[in-house]
Amino acid sequence: MSAADRDHMKVFAGRAGIELARTMCDDLDVELGKARTELFPDGELFVKVEEDVRGRDCFVVQSTSDPVNANLMELLIYIDCLRRASAKRITAVMPYFGYARQDRKDEGRVPITAKLVANLITAAGASRVLCMDLHAPQIQGFFDIPVDHLTAAPVLLKYLDEHRAEFGQLVVVSPDVGNVKVANTYADRLGADLAIIDKRRQSGFAVASRNVVGDVEGRTVLMVDDMISTAGTICEAARVVMEHGATDVICAATHAVLVGPALERLAEAPISRIIVTDTIPNHRRFDAIKDKLVHLSVSHLLGKAVHRIHHDLSISAMFREVVGTKR
Repeated sequence: MSAADRDHMKVFAGRAGIELARTMCDDLDVELGKARTELFPDGELFVKVEEDVRGRDCFVVQSTSDPVNANLMELLIYIDCLRRASAKRITAVMPYFGYARQDRKDEGRVPITAKLVANLITAAGASRVLCMDLHAPQIQGFFDIPVDHLTAAPVLLKYLDEHRAEFGQLVVVSPDVGNVKVANTYADRLGADLAIIDKRRQSGFAVASRNVVGDVEGRTVLMVDDMISTAGTICEAARVVMEHGATDVICAATHAVLVGPALERLAEAPISRIIVTDTIPNHRRFDAIKDKLVHLSVSHLLGKAVHRIHHDLSISAMFREVVGTKR
């Protein structure tokens, strides 16, 4: 990147994006923007940008993961701060988009919080949004500003390709019907068969999965999803495929949300390898599953996207031969 580009582009980071942003800046050959976030005694957040951003192309890296509300508020304040400092363009880089699962009214008198968050980000002054593996891709339509939607598939597939010989006879299993398109593309790329779990959700915390559509007997099972939250779906699916004769289970997901009983469930589940990315920070808390955990970075992918946005180049060109997102 030229000296002029380095001067015109500014990359900042909230507290939930600082580690990822530092690695992105190394790839981009730019310095991380000088700014600080402070917490007042009453709990209010204060963001101060400590360098000139007038007329600059600014990017703010922040995952709105746990603590979701504090991280979201910090992102909004960052955007407002940059807007009032006369930044030319502000891109909210959200590796993980919180509230994505509240994307529709599935019963009476409930909010569509994903739309509310989109409105807040737009109202704060963001010019565009860069996010990764949205739980519901239609959320892109909730924004009245451009949204670039990345997938971590290139990162996951690179690892899976490198270790393909270890898996033997492989079958890609979709843990639910909604993920079949992604699972099918992974199966094509890895030269594997496809199977589907018949999942019946009992509640927000409990999932009952009983049937397997396809043959898993004597095979290594790979399950791919956009996130692992409470791990109920993935662990129950792992038990089901083992009951149907699978020899090993590997799971891969972009977002390691891992809340509630997730770590305990994964530690006890018949899963030998859990592949996740660093879209959500604080992976040091994963000690309970460290022997199973493979932690990959999406920093190069995000850095490449930021570079292309800065130079007004196509983002979709990065993914022409890669897995599609969940539909």
